[in-house]
Amino acid sequence: MVALNIYKRFGIGVNHLVLYMEKVIFLVGPTGVGKTEVGLKLAALLPVGFISADSMQVYKGMDIVTDKLPESTRKKYPHHLVDILEPTQGYNVADFCLSASAAIKDILKSGQLPVVIGGTGLYVDSLLYGIFQDACKNEELRMSLQAQAKEKGGDYLYKRLEIVDPESARKISKNDLRRIIRALEVYDLTGSPISTLQKKRSGLKEEYNCLLFGLRRDRPELYRRIDQRVDFMVHAGLLDEIRRLSQKNLSSTAAYCIGVREVTGFLKGEYGIDEAVGLIKRNSRRFAKRQMTWFNKNKDIEWIDLGPDEDLDKVASRIADAARQS
Repeated sequence: MVALNIYKRFGIGVNHLVLYMEKVIFLVGPTGVGKTEVGLKLAALLPVGFISADSMQVYKGMDIVTDKLPESTRKKYPHHLVDILEPTQGYNVADFCLSASAAIKDILKSGQLPVVIGGTGLYVDSLLYGIFQDACKNEELRMSLQAQAKEKGGDYLYKRLEIVDPESARKISKNDLRRIIRALEVYDLTGSPISTLQKKRSGLKEEYNCLLFGLRRDRPELYRRIDQRVDFMVHAGLLDEIRRLSQKNLSSTAAYCIGVREVTGFLKGEYGIDEAVGLIKRNSRRFAKRQMTWFNKNKDIEWIDLGPDEDLDKVASRIADAARQS
């Protein structure tokens, strides 16, 4: 009865209820583009439940550096998969897919429309299409594994592979360092052996009607917004937050968050605050560029181009209309 009243409130016919509840909206795009703002406006038009596809907002105590919504807004518009882990804990794409799938089911049961919102491309694609091992790539991680092989020898990595993925170890020669590193790269990114992932490739697209919307802006405008956001983060207390985090034994995932390394360098006296802020802005811009490169490969995304003075209410209405009509 509660769900039925919600649908009546938003003008959704009872005869469309079952079809509607089988839909999942994805709202993706680079950091700083305006996904959160559009998502909140969408919540004023439809009964939605948000699921964060952000690999860093899962961590408690990392509010400013991950640009979370203010606590008061988060109470009004709860987001699943936000503030669920201590920053000392690891997190990977397999964890995300499992939790996000469960959250989608819960949201649908409550009579709401699931909206997956975020910019971690690997998480989005893995949830949609399944965890494809070929998509799990991270250049920095690969370089780190290569450095380990150079320092400790290929046998060191092979023995680790025998522990985490014995099936692959049996198939890969001890001398095939490239494949050993590839298998470990996939395991470290997903938390699952590559041999297992090669057998499991089903995603939400096979179960739900998934509607993908991507937000993008001209590069100068996007970079201006990113720089502005970093300045706001600094004034909001970023240094104190990173100082507190530096007292913890951060997981490799949490430590990878843009802003943590740069501010830590300042706190250690390696450079001044202006350089630290400049590094955060530069690395955030580079990250946004990598995000767009990733998402541009996805032909299922319907792109929405935003101008500097774009009416985000209209953008949200466009998405809401598509959700009602599809």
